[in-house]
Amino acid sequence: MQDLIKKYNVAGPRYTSYPTVPYWDDESFSYNRWLSTVKSSAHPNDPISLYIHLPFCESLCTFCACNKRITKRHLVEKPYIKALLKELDLYTNVYGHKLTVKDIHLGGGTPTFFSPENLSALLKGILERTYITKDAAFSFEGHPNNTTFEHLKVLHEYHFNRVSYGIQDYNESVQKAIHRIQSFENVKYVTETARQIGYTSVGHDLIYGLPFQTVEHILNTIQKTIQLKPDRIAFYSYAHTPWIKGNGQRGFKDSDLPDAETKRLQYELGKQMLEDNGYQEIGMDHFALADDELCQARQNKTLHRNFMGYTTQQTQHLIGLGVSSISDAWFGFAQNEKTLEDYYDKIRKNKIPIFRGHILTQEDLEIRQHILNLMTKFETNLTNTNLNIKTLQLIHDNLQTFINDDLIEISNNHIKVFDTSKAFIRNICMAFDVRLLRKKPNTQLFSMTI
Repeated sequence: MQDLIKKYNVAGPRYTSYPTVPYWDDESFSYNRWLSTVKSSAHPNDPISLYIHLPFCESLCTFCACNKRITKRHLVEKPYIKALLKELDLYTNVYGHKLTVKDIHLGGGTPTFFSPENLSALLKGILERTYITKDAAFSFEGHPNNTTFEHLKVLHEYHFNRVSYGIQDYNESVQKAIHRIQSFENVKYVTETARQIGYTSVGHDLIYGLPFQTVEHILNTIQKTIQLKPDRIAFYSYAHTPWIKGNGQRGFKDSDLPDAETKRLQYELGKQMLEDNGYQEIGMDHFALADDELCQARQNKTLHRNFMGYTTQQTQHLIGLGVSSISDAWFGFAQNEKTLEDYYDKIRKNKIPIFRGHILTQEDLEIRQHILNLMTKFETNLTNTNLNIKTLQLIHDNLQTFINDDLIEISNNHIKVFDTSKAFIRNICMAFDVRLLRKKPNTQLFSMTI
């Protein structure tokens, strides 16, 4: 295993989309092509997912890769909500009908930066503009230090039944390094309060590979987490990408990070501890209890993955509202402006605030499905493929190394990833990433895979 870690610990995408953002064809993309793609692929009776990005935070967490604006001025809340609702109106005009929503996720930033009253105004505005399906699932990301009883109560009144809390690590030296100090008591309070109010799924997000983090820190954090028995646990690998995140990840030296072997040991021992306590591995970085919907979807092979991560909701369209959000119309992607100033400027001009995107080719669509299969089912099938012989040969050539290392098997064009090989799923997906294979980057674009 140590030899395999050394071999496969390379920079690689996390595959929340294909093609990955650095390989989008921005040159052939245009505002009108995006509108046309949305219109042509939309069906009035098909529900959509809504991702709403709330970018404000009162302080900077140095591990965070999200688009955020650091401020203590809560006067920013109402103007931003007004812009979000106008953006939704602009999309409604494109679709030509009132949208049916099956899934809403509030991400950030810190969604609970917003007051309960302002969150209520946002959600009231959304519900007035849309139809909500009977089986809708709404979720949000909560900060243990500022999520209040009132936040949880108001969101639950608007049909929110899932919440995930960013925990990361309970060790004080790690918390100081990443500028995210929160106590176990705060986490315990918001976890138990959510359950008392009626949330049916509470998740905790943990990270391994953080600065100054040891194996003992990981085991201690997981031990504390298990005391609260969250329904879902995201056990993420820390993505060290300071060239993307600027000074936000320069509060510590590279030498303060655990090496690749230690980082992998943190994951393997943490994973074993989770499984010993009833958690099942759902997909890359994600675990859930047996009675959780994610676990059942994994078993039924109905699990889906999009820009919001793993989900049970099968929707072809995901509309991202807010600064930097990414929308997915299955046949195309579009990303919103990354700065608040540019975002507001386009909203004022009655334009959907996108600034780049990608329209998928037929090859993209097929590769996308194979990577999605691998990420959600750990298997895929190349039978009846429309990929040309040259592309197929390129994929098979790159899969050969995984066959040689006994990480996958191929039988009658059916590719299956062994249970013991799931740690290398990003690398295996890279064998299908023909855009990456044809044009390897000159500089590092992605975090390390291990």
